[in-house]
Amino acid sequence: MPRVSQQQTDQNRIAIEKASARLFREKGLHGVSVAEVMAAAGLTHGGFYGHFSSKDGLAAVACAKAFEQSGARWDQRFAELPEREDRRRAYVEGYLATATRDRPGSSCTAAALAGDVARADAQAPVRAAYLDGLKAMAARLAQLQPDAGTPEAGGRALADVATLVGALLLSRATKGDPISEALLASARARLLQEGTQP
Repeated sequence: MPRVSQQQTDQNRIAIEKASARLFREKGLHGVSVAEVMAAAGLTHGGFYGHFSSKDGLAAVACAKAFEQSGARWDQRFAELPEREDRRRAYVEGYLATATRDRPGSSCTAAALAGDVARADAQAPVRAAYLDGLKAMAARLAQLQPDAGTPEAGGRALADVATLVGALLLSRATKGDPISEALLASARARLLQEGTQP
């Protein structure tokens, strides 16, 4: 049987990372098996351990990859919007949209994995990956504050992160009831109003 080229090995790893980033956001860290990840990547279960030593290791890589993908999408979107106010509006409206609520597999990693990461062992690799991703999210939001560049902007960004993630989580948990849409709308209104005043 011929050996797989390094290029193919690299492509397989990328496929595994992408599939796991999506599936873990959709179903949680414990709702997805290694076999499901490998099938979604178009690979056999047996090939997993040639790339990762454990599912825990994959969870950390997938978490980091998901945050990275989200950040890259926002950076691309922001490149089209030179004004800070427009960027903030796009971020808030995009994050707190019904479509975002309904597509956890392609939306915010912070919201999708918060519960699983909170219950993970203190030494679990996914905790460090999640923390790094959350800090990057807060840094991006700090640049969207009316007083960007000041020490106060960092505190406001953390409050924004808490509002965004909390509203999205609660909206998902109450989907089907009118309060779900009301949570998104109320958080959007508050964040957009706060974004106009330092």
